[in-house]
Amino acid sequence: MHDHQVELTVNGQRTSAPVESRLTLADFLRERCGLTGTHLGCEHGACGACTVIMDGAAVRSCLVFAVQADGSEVTTVEGIASPDGELSPVQQAMRDCHGLQCGFCTPGFVTTITAMLQENPDPTDEEIREGLSGNFCRCTGYQGIIKAVRQAAEAMRA
Repeated sequence: MHDHQVELTVNGQRTSAPVESRLTLADFLRERCGLTGTHLGCEHGACGACTVIMDGAAVRSCLVFAVQADGSEVTTVEGIASPDGELSPVQQAMRDCHGLQCGFCTPGFVTTITAMLQENPDPTDEEIREGLSGNFCRCTGYQGIIKAVRQAAEAMRA
């Protein structure tokens, strides 16, 4: 049974669908929009794998109901690169600095870092660590990710 009609902009495209009240934004993006780059890890908001940018802010899409996103603008990892496929400065830096290994956490890191650098284009190392503290990676040891944030920030300021 569908209780609500939601309409939002996802990666620049308007989308509208009937949803149940309990459907999360993560499930809406994955199941209704086919955007499976938004990963579900803990489903408790702790790991950061499901992070998307909603109205300019990084949010845990597993903790947001689709009805709460009605009228919002959402960017998933699929919407970060340019339409022609050119990597964003954050994506390029993650690649250059070996900021990923298995890749499961990477979409959440890319969206988190993108939102962080839009808010603070020149973060200190302490601000970078604080900004990334809600995203877990079990493979990299974080050093490549931190280096990638520095490189992306520099590229975006240039």
